Amino acid sequence: MTQSPAVPPTGRSGPVRIGERAARVLVSELARINAPKAALLVDASLESPVLAAAIEALLPGDTLTVVPAGWSDAEMLRAHVAAQGPWVAERVRVVDALADAEAAAVAIIGEPLTGTMEETRATLDGLGKYLDNGATLSLATPAITRRTGGASDELARQAALHGVGSDLLLRNNPPLRVHRLRFSPATAAAAVGLAPAYRPASVPLTRTMHIDSNGVAAAGIALGLAAVARVARPTSKLWLLPALAAAPVAAFFRDPEREVPADPSAVVASADGRVLSVQRLSDERFGDGEWLRIAVFLSVLDVHINRSPVAGKVVDHFVTDGGFANAMKPDAEHNVAAYTVLDTTNGTVVVAQRTGLIARRIVQRAPIGSLLAKGERFGLIRFGSRTDVYLPAEAAQPLVGPGDRVVGGSSVIARWH
Repeated sequence: MTQSPAVPPTGRSGPVRIGERAARVLVSELARINAPKAALLVDASLESPVLAAAIEALLPGDTLTVVPAGWSDAEMLRAHVAAQGPWVAERVRVVDALADAEAAAVAIIGEPLTGTMEETRATLDGLGKYLDNGATLSLATPAITRRTGGASDELARQAALHGVGSDLLLRNNPPLRVHRLRFSPATAAAAVGLAPAYRPASVPLTRTMHIDSNGVAAAGIALGLAAVARVARPTSKLWLLPALAAAPVAAFFRDPEREVPADPSAVVASADGRVLSVQRLSDERFGDGEWLRIAVFLSVLDVHINRSPVAGKVVDHFVTDGGFANAMKPDAEHNVAAYTVLDTTNGTVVVAQRTGLIARRIVQRAPIGSLLAKGERFGLIRFGSRTDVYLPAEAAQPLVGPGDRVVGGSSVIARWH
């Protein structure tokens, strides 16, 4: 069997395997591009669920080139693809080696990288010429490793230079980290055709309701405290306090699915809550000219997940120091805040995540260089506070006013002219 020269064997035939959840994360970049595109799956095998996930993610107009793993048989893969029916057979091509593949908008390595740093670097260098401008490469490495100088170290270096995101998958056995790399910059216009990315940071409860991993961790801590209290003082009922608090704490981090308006001129709310103010102002940090700022207050009962109000490319992210005043008060202007700056086809858009009297922790998960679809989750504020959206004042018309209730990712708060 012909071994792909750009993907040398690196011990991937060992015990490290990709489960169905990890496979879905690996193909998430393929699944979110709505326009016709070419995809490349390297190191594919019948034993891995990645091939099935990639085929499931295909849309009309897509093509997928499959390069077998060194221990996999190309003829068996071709027979497997043919058995899926004519719709799949017309779109999926199995080649004998990577040299037979063409450039793609999305590339996926179907087996975890567990080799040395040199082997990992050779793999990435070999795949680079098969990536279109702005294309992404998705791959997995073991989340826990005792060896230095291996794939994880090289991927950490690459992610610092070219990373567009990574996800830790504790529910895979063994745990994996999925990296998404880009070796040439993507344009802001490329974000317009994207659907919100699948994020494993949320644990599904039902088809339409998830709990963010922060909520799972917080609920786990509460239950752990309850268990310790029960063991330490078996005759006391104090253990009931943290035990009963676990469910409400988890509910603070609920992450519902949202229907994002398809209208390209619509700007959606970045968070659930009540509109505090709609005003025009100047802010030299974001550039010259006036800005339209729409501020939304999140109570402890609102959903805390933050979503991108528009489709765009993350070009900057910074945090300003300050206090922790009540988010509904004017002094909240000087609270600690995290700013995510987006380049869009309509100009610069900024989302500010502000702390409050109770909220002291901001989570931002969109690194610089990543593309965000409209309505896509990019972070959260723990236990409420405030989220501000800054739009170019001359380019947008506000559609909400103080006191209005909005739903993150769904309510239209402004419209581009």
